[in-house]
Amino acid sequence: MRKILGLTTIAAALLVAGCNTISGMGRDVSSVGKTVSKTADGAK
Repeated sequence: MRKILGLTTIAAALLVAGCNTISGMGRDVSSVGKTVSKTADGAK
């Protein structure tokens, strides 16, 4: 029973960390997209 509880806790922690990482990556990609868009508008 202790192993199951421990593994569940570790799995939950990894899941939360993964979501935060994906969210941060999404913000980074969005920032890059905005920068490229501004640069393209400036080159017109």
